[in-house]
Amino acid sequence: MRPGAQAEQLAAVYLQEHGLTLIETNYRCRFGEIDLILRDGDTLVFAEVRQRSRSDFGGAAASIDARKQQRLILTAQHYLTTLQRIPPCRFDALLLDSTSKVEWVRNAFEV
Repeated sequence: MRPGAQAEQLAAVYLQEHGLTLIETNYRCRFGEIDLILRDGDTLVFAEVRQRSRSDFGGAAASIDARKQQRLILTAQHYLTTLQRIPPCRFDALLLDSTSKVEWVRNAFEV
C-alpha cells in the first residue's frame, strides 16, 4: 500500500472513531481529487489528508495552498451536482506527522 493510501486509511478510521460516517474515498473528476467525503450530522465534509515526514516549508498544513484549495472547491462543486439536495458543507484537513499522529483541522478554509 502506498504511503498516501495508508495515511488516508488512518484518517478515515480516525474520523469514524470521532462519529463521522464515511461516504466515499478518492472521489475523482476532471478538476481533481478529494481524499475523503464524510457526513458529520447534517454536514457534508470534504477532507484533505496530508502527511509529511518533515516540517520543512511549513509541513503538511502549508501544502494545502491556494491553488490546491481551488482544485478542492471545484471538485467538491462537481460532487455536489450528483446530489438531489445540497447539504451544509465544510472542508477539513487531516494532518499526519512522521509518527502518524493525526491533527484534525475543521473548517480548514472557507469558500
